[in-house]
Amino acid sequence: FHGEEVFLLDHYRSQLKKLLIDELTESFNYHKLNNETFDLQTFSDAVENLPMMAEHTMVEVDEIDPFKLSDSDREKIAQILSDIPDYCTVLFTYETVSWKPDKRYKKLWEAVEGGLTVEFAKQNLRDLIAWVTRHFTSRGKNISTDLCAYLIDITGGTMTALSAEIAKICAYSGADTIKRTDIDAVTEPVLEAVVFQMTDLLGKGNYGAALEKLQSLLKLQQEPLGILGAIGKHFRQIAAARTLLDHGKTASELMKLYSMSDYPARKTMEAAHRFRPEFLAKAAQLVLETDAKIKTSVDDPERLLELLILQLAQEAMA
Repeated sequence: FHGEEVFLLDHYRSQLKKLLIDELTESFNYHKLNNETFDLQTFSDAVENLPMMAEHTMVEVDEIDPFKLSDSDREKIAQILSDIPDYCTVLFTYETVSWKPDKRYKKLWEAVEGGLTVEFAKQNLRDLIAWVTRHFTSRGKNISTDLCAYLIDITGGTMTALSAEIAKICAYSGADTIKRTDIDAVTEPVLEAVVFQMTDLLGKGNYGAALEKLQSLLKLQQEPLGILGAIGKHFRQIAAARTLLDHGKTASELMKLYSMSDYPARKTMEAAHRFRPEFLAKAAQLVLETDAKIKTSVDDPERLLELLILQLAQEAMA
């Protein structure tokens, strides 16, 4: 099990365990190994252990990449994985470690291929909106489709983040119907969402509010280079959207170009209407210059970011 959507990974891991393991005999038949407890002998023993007063055993291995083991250990684990007893289910999970099998190690790859690889990717916008709506409904709250899309956008669109934010919003709101003010009152937007709001304010000529957005990020102790990287990425996307608009293209083309979902793609296309191509070219130059200054000068990175916003505001007014 691997992938960005940890909420689903955790859900199906628990469902698999529930299917295979009885709570009364869990201590005998469920074995969990991680970086601190994993070694080949322990793993082999766990796989070979017969079920105790049950039909199945389950061995869960978290964050261990068998392809990064030594040559001799790869040989051994390939043998173990090639001959797993019928009563045993082995589950490898990856939440923080990337799953990148190296097919050059043929024996190990063939053993791994004998199992099932499941990627839990981020869900598309349509499915997420339905999921968010159901979770609000289960708490006795109504929410519009547009507000669902807005919440998904500012939280980064993972079910893990959304689940926590939905609980907070429902606890905060005393009404049956959720409003945007309810969301904004208790939800902390992700970096990319705040940068979008900041550039959107620049496009609307609200330069003071754009600077306030930057200062809010700095107060949250976001790394200046991380903020700058998000600003640069967003302006590149707006520049691409501007080019697509000038050639009669729609948001669907931007979705293909950046693997975006519908809502942020439409928002980016709308933002592109407010920026001239000349400004976007200058913005890219200013971001690069600020990057060089942060990395090479003794000037305060936070001050350089504030200066960047002021320079962007001046260029937008020109």
